[in-house]
Amino acid sequence: MIYSFIVIILILTGIIIFQYRLKAARDKQIKYMYEKLDRIITERTSENLLVFTDDKELIHLLMGINNLLNHNQKILADYTKKEESIRKMISNISHDLKTPLTVIVGYLEIIQSNKSIQNELEKEVNKAHEKSVELLTLINTFFDLAKLESGDKEMPLEKTNINEACRKSILEFYEILTNQGLDVSIEIPDENIYAAGNQEALDRVLRNLISNAITYGNDGGVVGLTLKQDDSFVYIEVWDKGKGIDEMNKESVFERLYTLEDSRNKLYQGSGLGLTITKRLVESMEGDISLSSKPYEKTVFTVKLEKLAS
Repeated sequence: MIYSFIVIILILTGIIIFQYRLKAARDKQIKYMYEKLDRIITERTSENLLVFTDDKELIHLLMGINNLLNHNQKILADYTKKEESIRKMISNISHDLKTPLTVIVGYLEIIQSNKSIQNELEKEVNKAHEKSVELLTLINTFFDLAKLESGDKEMPLEKTNINEACRKSILEFYEILTNQGLDVSIEIPDENIYAAGNQEALDRVLRNLISNAITYGNDGGVVGLTLKQDDSFVYIEVWDKGKGIDEMNKESVFERLYTLEDSRNKLYQGSGLGLTITKRLVESMEGDISLSSKPYEKTVFTVKLEKLAS
């Protein structure tokens, strides 16, 4: 009797130990699956989950997850392919239209310079020239964006004097600011501040932002440029006190072809690409651009770049 009782206890103990080890093994496998899946999603790799197990339920779960991962990877690959196709199409169309349009603008300028012809067709020629220049500017804008997004436009980073870049950019607009009666607030430290940047890209970013502030914030009566720094980064703020951008639209101003009627994303009239190009240029310098806006108080575009030692 005692012997039978001991046998039963041993069997039950064995079952408990077996179930405990089985649960521990399953918990370990589930933890691995979770961590692996999280890494696949975060790093966007094309891996699948691989777990050696005899657990039928885990096998079915693994098959379902891997099927979902494969489907997601196919969708992502198709999306990337279509995006690349669109970029190439825009680039090709821009290039194909740019050459003949440049020739048309050239011929119109020749006609404008010929007084005898110009007197007869002055109004029509001037209007045709104006619209041709607008169209050429628009095509160049599409072309620039296509090159930026496809990575064809090289933007080598170098040690850049941010003080000089800011002074140069605001001086370019001195006459426009004066003619429009706008006050100018410039806060640039005497100490030279350097950042990892590209002179061409930085000049264009600042021109775009200052032009944007003048065009869409002039009802505030002031345009400002402020240069700041901390231990790791340089911050360039271009601001105004105009009507600003409402909360609902702040997240959209950097999107391609965003042309809300009352938006400020019209550096190139009608294109909806001005701030998109600005954002891409900042990103090409491994920086970041952000927006904060309180209507008629302060609207600020902030460019953040990695600081370099003087």
